[in-house]
Amino acid sequence: MSSGESVDCPTDPSDARALSEWALARGRSLGFAAVGICDAMPSERASQLKAWLAAGHHGSMEWMNRNLAARLDPGKLVHGARSIVVVADRYHDGSPDARPAEVVNPQTGLNEAAGRTARYARGRDYHRRIKKRMRRLQRELEAAIPGARGKVCCDIEPMMEREMSERAGIGQCGKHTLLIVPNLGSWVLLSSYVTTVRLEPTKPTLPSSGDPCGSCTRCIDACPTGAITPWSVDGSKCISGITIEERVRPNPDSASRAGDWLFGCDICQEVCPHNQPTRLSKRMGRHPEYDGRNASFSLLEVLDWDEQTRRTAFGPSALNRVRAAHARRNAVWCSLEVLQRSSSDPLAAVIRRIAEDEQEDPMVREAACEVVGRLRPSDDSQRALLSS
Repeated sequence: MSSGESVDCPTDPSDARALSEWALARGRSLGFAAVGICDAMPSERASQLKAWLAAGHHGSMEWMNRNLAARLDPGKLVHGARSIVVVADRYHDGSPDARPAEVVNPQTGLNEAAGRTARYARGRDYHRRIKKRMRRLQRELEAAIPGARGKVCCDIEPMMEREMSERAGIGQCGKHTLLIVPNLGSWVLLSSYVTTVRLEPTKPTLPSSGDPCGSCTRCIDACPTGAITPWSVDGSKCISGITIEERVRPNPDSASRAGDWLFGCDICQEVCPHNQPTRLSKRMGRHPEYDGRNASFSLLEVLDWDEQTRRTAFGPSALNRVRAAHARRNAVWCSLEVLQRSSSDPLAAVIRRIAEDEQEDPMVREAACEVVGRLRPSDDSQRALLSS
């Protein structure tokens, strides 16, 4: 069945197997890499989530504390919920980025230092794109079963999507906490459709206690900020949390290790053995809506952004949660790695100007002052250039 092709949904609400077979086939026809179904039972991980929140590991993600009851019980999200259709959308094929990150200035033709964007955000806003396809499945099912109700969730809504994906047999979470789909890896985004219709659950490919990682600790070892412990991430240290969620002042020790990650971070996925190309993953590729736009941005350009230029640069992207001041702050921290590499980079003069400008946004200026102070003693040429 080709993507988008539809088969009529069964109309007998008592035939859970037929309805499930239709939902699975319809999800695949809509282009999702994996589809599964689970019962809409409450989460079995309430104690772990509450402990994680109590420890402050959500960092600046205060929204994790909101709607906690609904997050832990789909029945509070959709009254009378009986089943959940879970899908995984593959957004990247695993190909590596060029390092160091650079872009070509169209006016000068010269390469400029750039900051990278996490691969899930390289394309149009995935929330809208995934939901658009999932709502087609929702409309068709609810049109066939009178009185059926439901809700499509994708990242924003309170839903334990990784746990539900495990229940539905799509995959298992690795030590980096991301869902690993067998033979496809973790380059996937998750979405779910909570429905009052009774569907037959799919069987998990691994037991609930299955461990896809074994003795491997590559993600833990590679994380520059030490944010990862087995099956847990400290959002206050995570580079993704720092560059996207932190709205005020990130921990300088963690921010200084962001490298060239301007928005988000993929390091734990880049080193994961499950993300090495396989025959299946090469054949599967990625969904065409993840077209690679916004993969990187010139740091010099970002440092000069205002809100209008930021909106124009991002377009209809998941990056729009990041405002101009936060983008500029991130660009300042990304400049640290560049200045440690090259004493002649034009970024030096810009960082110096920001650090000295009393009218500058306090958050951006503070980052610039931190960057100047964090250059190693051996970086005498950079320090002299910044302080001249």
